[in-house]
Amino acid sequence: MIRGDVQGVGYRFFAQRAAAKHQVVGYVRNEPDGSVEVLAEGPANNVEAFKHELATGPQWARVEQVEEISLDPSGTYTLFRVER
Repeated sequence: MIRGDVQGVGYRFFAQRAAAKHQVVGYVRNEPDGSVEVLAEGPANNVEAFKHELATGPQWARVEQVEEISLDPSGTYTLFRVER
């Protein structure tokens, strides 16, 4: 979960470009409370680099908090998509 000023600033599309760059799959979506949820799967080094970019965010975003929960990869995702 990414919290701060992260909706209405292009954050989801920033995350989609970063996912392509780091070759991770999953999704990004806005949540009703103003946060952004990201689920990412891929090689550990790729996911770490992706998380680092998410913590920075796009130019107009202000990331205040990144909350991470580690899960076992599901293998469900074949691409990274923007939801909602």
